[in-house]
Amino acid sequence: MEESLLLSLLSEGDENAYKQLFIKYYSPLTEYAALYLSDKDAEDLVQELMLYIWENRLDFVVVGSLKSYLFTATKNRCLNAIKKEQYHQRIHSLIYEKLKDEFEDPDYYLANELAEKCQSAIAKLPEKYREAFTLSRFGQMTNVQMSNKLGVSVKTIEYRIARSLNILRVKLKDYLPLLIPLLL
Repeated sequence: MEESLLLSLLSEGDENAYKQLFIKYYSPLTEYAALYLSDKDAEDLVQELMLYIWENRLDFVVVGSLKSYLFTATKNRCLNAIKKEQYHQRIHSLIYEKLKDEFEDPDYYLANELAEKCQSAIAKLPEKYREAFTLSRFGQMTNVQMSNKLGVSVKTIEYRIARSLNILRVKLKDYLPLLIPLLL
């Protein structure tokens, strides 16, 4: 069937014209797309193109050769698919690079458990020890500042912090390598 007649019948919704178009061009277009993509992706891409043609048959206009249009459309769709895949690979690589150290570090998986254990152990400290410890480690106050704030001697502050550290070392002994920065 001549291309112009095939296009005319196709625009009128003739299913036989569409079947002829499909039978004539599906295999060559799939082989052409397979030069760019995997066989499965090539088949999917050509099927999507054929579906696009059928769904847009009323507005489907081809200037020039139908064969040229189909091969050009296939090539453009292949190049877009490649570009999209490269974009996804680049994004995955960037995400992987940012997170790989965390995922490869077994301590990463203990972070939530460690935070809960620390909070629980600190909460169980005697009130005055907990107050001195939290002001020291989380409030970033000096011993003199804490002494003035709490109305006790600097030696008392040092004693409370030292006792807090000893209690926490015992309670958190399984996590000690991870806690060294916190306890120092």
